[in-house]
Amino acid sequence: MDRLFFVLGCLFALTSVAAGAFGAHWLDSRLSAKALDTFQTAARYQTYHALALLVSAWAWSRWPGWGAEAAGYAFVIGILLFCGSLYALSFGSPRILGAVAPLGGLAFMVGWGCLALSAMLGK
Repeated sequence: MDRLFFVLGCLFALTSVAAGAFGAHWLDSRLSAKALDTFQTAARYQTYHALALLVSAWAWSRWPGWGAEAAGYAFVIGILLFCGSLYALSFGSPRILGAVAPLGGLAFMVGWGCLALSAMLGK
């Protein structure tokens, strides 16, 4: 589990850097200011939670169990739902897709809570 979360964290971090550069150097003249801000928010949260996946990998190696594992999966789900929906919205997808973002945000919160429980209950 620790290797899976570490690899996913690295891949999500890599793609968040690429997305940030893409937004700053190519999209800045092609998207509205609001759409570009939405895109950059997605890239920023993807970076934060890619790092959270690395922390989940470390926590699982330190305190193996359901808490760190659930945290890792919650962060993956959060990145896919929250960041994915914001990326899509920035490119003009239907506004109803914005309803998915709060589910991703909830997954991020669950992940952080599970990580805290992992540390509190771990041996």
